[in-house]
Amino acid sequence: MATLAFDTPRARPRSLAAWLLAVAALVFLMVVVGGITRLTESGLSMVRWEPVSGIVPPLDEAQWQAEFDAYKAYPEYQKINRGMSLGEFKAIYFWEYLHRVLGRLIGLAFAVPLAWFALRRAIPQGYGPRLLLLLGLGGLQGFIGWWMVASGLVDRPDVAHDRLATHLTLALVIFAALIWTALDLRRGDAPVAPRPSGWVPFFIPLLFVQIVWGAFVAGLDGGYAFNTWPLMGDSFMPPHVAEVARQAIANLANDPVAAQFVHRTLAIVVALFALHVAARLWRAGAGRRALALGAAVLLQFGLGVATLLSGVAIWLGVAHQAGAALLLAATVWAAHWATRRPA
Repeated sequence: MATLAFDTPRARPRSLAAWLLAVAALVFLMVVVGGITRLTESGLSMVRWEPVSGIVPPLDEAQWQAEFDAYKAYPEYQKINRGMSLGEFKAIYFWEYLHRVLGRLIGLAFAVPLAWFALRRAIPQGYGPRLLLLLGLGGLQGFIGWWMVASGLVDRPDVAHDRLATHLTLALVIFAALIWTALDLRRGDAPVAPRPSGWVPFFIPLLFVQIVWGAFVAGLDGGYAFNTWPLMGDSFMPPHVAEVARQAIANLANDPVAAQFVHRTLAIVVALFALHVAARLWRAGAGRRALALGAAVLLQFGLGVATLLSGVAIWLGVAHQAGAALLLAATVWAAHWATRRPA
C-alpha cells in the first residue's frame, strides 16, 4: 500500500511545487470571490449545507422558487430583503454558489493529484505529513465556512464577524502554507552570506493580526463608519473609541468605529515595518523579493485608503481583500528566502 513519504529516484519536487502553486492560485481566487460574496451580501442566500448534492444549482423556475422560498424563512430576508424579487435573489445566489463550487474544486485539485503523486511514489521524504495536514485544513475550512453561515440563520441577518475572521484567516494560512511548501520543494539557492531573518517572527504575526482586524471591520460593516483619511472625522481617534476601550479592551474587536480605528492605525505600522524590511532585504541581495514586498505593501495601503474614501465601493473592497493575499504571498516569498539555511 502506498504511503505519502518517499525519497526515491521517482521523487518529483518541482512537479509538486508547480501543483501546490496552482492550488494556491485557486485559493487566491477563492479569497477574491469570498470578498465579492461578502460585499454583495450574498453569503446567506444558500441556507443549506449540502457538500455533495449542493453542486447542482436550481435548473428550472420551480426549483428556483423553492430555493427562494427557503431563503424567505430566514432573518436576512425578513429583516433586510423583504420584497426582493426572484431575479434579485438569483444575483446574490450566484456568488455564494460560485464560492461553494470553488471550495469543492480546490478540494479536488488538491486531493486527486496528492493521491496520484503518492501512488507514483513521487513525494520526497518528509513531505507526506505536511501535505496530509494541508488536506485536513482544507476539509476543516469547509466546516468553518458552514459554521460561519449558520451564525446568520438563527436570529440575526448577517454572519458573526468573529466567524468571518476565522474563515478568512484559515484560508490565508492555507494559502501561505501552500506557497511555503512549494518554495521548500523547489530547493532554491543556498545562502552564501547571512540573511536578515530576525523580522520574520514579528512581522508575520503582525500582518495576520492586521488581516484579522480587517475581517472584523468587514463583518461589522465598520468601513462605513468614517470615510475620511487620515483623520476620522475631525480627529485621529474619535472620543468614542477611547470610551469603548475604557469599558473593555475586547470591545475594540466588537465595535465598528473602534475596529476601523485599530485597522487603519495598524496599517501605518505594518506599512512602515514592511518598507523597513524590504530595504534591509534589498541591501542583503533579496532582489525581486524585496521589491515585491515593498510594492505589495504600498499597493495594499493605497487600496485601503481608496476603499475608505470611496465609501467602500465594492470593486475597491474586493481589490483590498485581494491585496491582503498578495501582500501575504510577497511576505512568505521574502521570509522563505531570509530564513533559508545552507543544505
